[in-house]
Amino acid sequence: MNASEPGSVITAANDALRRDFPLKPFAIRHGLAGHPLLTLPRIAQLAAELPRDLIEYNSGKVAISQDPDAIPTVDLDPVEVVKRIETAGAWMVLKRVENAPEYRRLIEDALLSVARARGFESLRDAGFEQIEGFLFVSSPNSTTPFHLDSEDNFFVQIHGEKFFTIYDNRDRRLVAEDEIERSMTKHRNLKFDESFAPRGTEFHMFGGDGCFVPYQWPHWVRTAGSHSISMAITWKTREVRRANDLHFFNSMLRGLGWPQKPPGAQPAFDAVKLAFYRTGTTAVRPLRASMTMRRILRRIALGKRANYYLKDA
Repeated sequence: MNASEPGSVITAANDALRRDFPLKPFAIRHGLAGHPLLTLPRIAQLAAELPRDLIEYNSGKVAISQDPDAIPTVDLDPVEVVKRIETAGAWMVLKRVENAPEYRRLIEDALLSVARARGFESLRDAGFEQIEGFLFVSSPNSTTPFHLDSEDNFFVQIHGEKFFTIYDNRDRRLVAEDEIERSMTKHRNLKFDESFAPRGTEFHMFGGDGCFVPYQWPHWVRTAGSHSISMAITWKTREVRRANDLHFFNSMLRGLGWPQKPPGAQPAFDAVKLAFYRTGTTAVRPLRASMTMRRILRRIALGKRANYYLKDA
């Protein structure tokens, strides 16, 4: 891979990349604000090109602790949402943008700058595997409800003002193991209580700012008085992929009435479950090339609400 482009470099103050990564959140700076791939016209073009099941959007007027079954919709097609984002009252995410080669190069260059700052010469040496990108476009005064993500994430703010609050859940006092399983397999939204506030760290961002979001740390986000463009640059290490597979399989077993201990509590049994689960998922992976089959597989594995974001398609 070529040296990372200056415009894609991610940096952090006070040596946080070496001191806190990947266990604690910290602020970052980046050179992606104003990049031609991250402007509204180019994002609208991308929205027209992506498979429909890789685009999710709804009203941005939602609660921090939003009921997934009561999320208000937006009566526009994806391209119009982007074009009218200043007035649409919407929140949108374009998923897996790394499938477009130019976006993959952008994401990999950004992560390579992090790898080199940490003393590695390649993405693989630094543990950056299964790299993915998620582009967010939000109207003014929009909220992203309380949720968690099952990957590590450099979140970069491209345009607009955003408040991003992350909560420490390492002891599972905020979000229990069964809720983590549910958020991964049903809907990501989690219940929020004001008593969580002392455990939160707020990052106030403008274009060029960002933060590191550790694996499965819950968070919620709000925009200010102008539209917002942001990107989540994510990856999954071998350890994260293993934990995720176990969470998914544990969720399936819990649904059958066999609740499981969290990953790591029973290493020998984890190995058996992991082998069984991965054998099954390997067999169906080729089917996921078809959007129709992806919808069917999600419904079989995750339930009838698994394709909730396609209800308008």
